[in-house]
Amino acid sequence: MDLNLIWFVLVALLLTGYAILDGFDLGVGILSLFTQDNHQKRIYLNAIGPVWDGNEVWLLAAGGALFAAFPIVYATVFSGFYLAMMLLLFALIVRAVALEFRGKVDSLRWRRIWDWGFGLGSLLPALLLGIAFGNILRGVPLERGGVYAGSFLSLLNPYALAVGLLTASLCVMHGAIYLTLKTEGSLRHKLGRWAASTWILVVSLYGLITVSTFLAAPHLVEGMFLNPLTWIFLLVGFAAATVTRVALKSLRHRRAFLASSTFIGALLGLSGVGLFPRLVPSSIDLQYSLTVYNAASSQSALKVMLVIALIGMPVVVGYTVFIYRVFRGKVELTPDSY
Repeated sequence: MDLNLIWFVLVALLLTGYAILDGFDLGVGILSLFTQDNHQKRIYLNAIGPVWDGNEVWLLAAGGALFAAFPIVYATVFSGFYLAMMLLLFALIVRAVALEFRGKVDSLRWRRIWDWGFGLGSLLPALLLGIAFGNILRGVPLERGGVYAGSFLSLLNPYALAVGLLTASLCVMHGAIYLTLKTEGSLRHKLGRWAASTWILVVSLYGLITVSTFLAAPHLVEGMFLNPLTWIFLLVGFAAATVTRVALKSLRHRRAFLASSTFIGALLGLSGVGLFPRLVPSSIDLQYSLTVYNAASSQSALKVMLVIALIGMPVVVGYTVFIYRVFRGKVELTPDSY
């Protein structure tokens, strides 16, 4: 039993769960920047109000799993991306505070301040997470021993910025589709048009990044097409993207949301196949890369943590399913709503 491989898959699953669940949260926040209607803003807030904090648990779980299973990767990434991570945490905190504080004072100026906090606190994480992931795919300047030799500005390279734009666009599309499940009437049709328009941007950016990958990150595609999983994820991703578009056109929004979620999962799965066994490729020399084998905890630690994970993950999944069942249906505004 290859425990290193198992933990690679577990961390990937947790990150995928976060991308799908908090992805639409971030998308809803970004969409809120494009409306001045207070009623619509309240609908947006209440659409994610009962679930956003539970969705972020997946990010915490992924970070904890990374720290426990691959501590060298955790240390290198968090130290190398320190400023970006601090900006990410600040934005997530502002977003959470904005959700709770916006309706506490009956003042237009007060609401506008927290509306901007909610919107920008959603846009910034979507961009930063995409930029960070783009740098991981491209490779970061690691010297021997996993020593990070770059700077914050070196993270803002064209390839990573393009991945950041793709991530933000994907969140907007995913968030708009989610909102169609929570709204009715003209607003629902408006959000459907938002999702359809953003779909075009997502597909265009994905095509551009795919071509760029062969130049900016050739290590990702070396031997990749000999792996059957590559073709599975490619076919699933293509089918999911197509179904998303068709379902939006036929107003089958639930199917569109499932397809959009599948598309996100396929993209991350394809990235994982390209990366493995590397976790953080080195742009200086691939031999300096951090892998699932040279950056992992001891086998005994991985075994003990696997038992804990097999107990804890079903609890997280069960809690998530329960919350979404309880709060399913359309948003209904009451005096106690956000």
